[in-house]
Amino acid sequence: MQFGAVMFPTDYSIRPDDLARLLEDRGFESFWVPEHSHIPASRLSPWPGGPELPKDYWHTLDPFVALTAAAGATSTIKLGTGICLMIERDPITTAKEIASLDMISNGRFMFGIGGGWNAEEMADHGTNFRRRFRILREKILAMKEIWTQEEPEFHGEFVSFDKMWAYPKPVQRPHPPIIMGGDGPTTFDRVVEYCDGWMPLSGRQSQGPSLPEKIAMLKRQAQEAGRDPDSISISVFGTRPERDLVARMEAAGADRLIFMLPSAEKAEVLPLIDECARLI
Repeated sequence: MQFGAVMFPTDYSIRPDDLARLLEDRGFESFWVPEHSHIPASRLSPWPGGPELPKDYWHTLDPFVALTAAAGATSTIKLGTGICLMIERDPITTAKEIASLDMISNGRFMFGIGGGWNAEEMADHGTNFRRRFRILREKILAMKEIWTQEEPEFHGEFVSFDKMWAYPKPVQRPHPPIIMGGDGPTTFDRVVEYCDGWMPLSGRQSQGPSLPEKIAMLKRQAQEAGRDPDSISISVFGTRPERDLVARMEAAGADRLIFMLPSAEKAEVLPLIDECARLI
């Protein structure tokens, strides 16, 4: 079992490089940051986490800038997006950003992705909310081509480019692990087709089977599709630092637990980091 931590790095919280160093010193395997380019003031889309959206959602730093700062301050801890809203991003530019970060960090980047929930935020980027998963699929497939081919070329409905030269290539081969967030009815289809892991949100699963049951379902679906079930990692996102919960998730087949930290200064965050570290 590996242990990570996630925080919205903001303009009022501990710096991401300082936080990453504290986590690395205490034996954490990974440091994760979310992404929102902005939050539309209309607030029409309901937040899945409750009636009131925390302000860190619109104060968060750019994830790749934050993780690059963390990379420069550390040497072993892995660095991940949890999640990157790829549906709002250009795939050619982001492929270069990720390859550059993977090179600077000596192969420590993990690419957490998802569909997102804020329709108005996506609309500001020209993304159709109803088609977001089709768009996401094409962008990820196109980025894989950029990372793995000397002269990548891609022609789809939403992404299209002729042969190009694009460097650097990622240090990790064939590319950094792609980890799908979410828990919808077709999430496992996406995981099995073009991802390397699944990242469910702890405590926010949809009605139906329990998380351990879903992990088993995903493994079976991967095997039926001809994939090695062990090639798909399970990272439980936003876990509480409770020993019994950790034991249950490990027994269920989780590979990584990611503890949620508040967006706050060091004096408030450090005791929580130490509480989580006692479970490592």
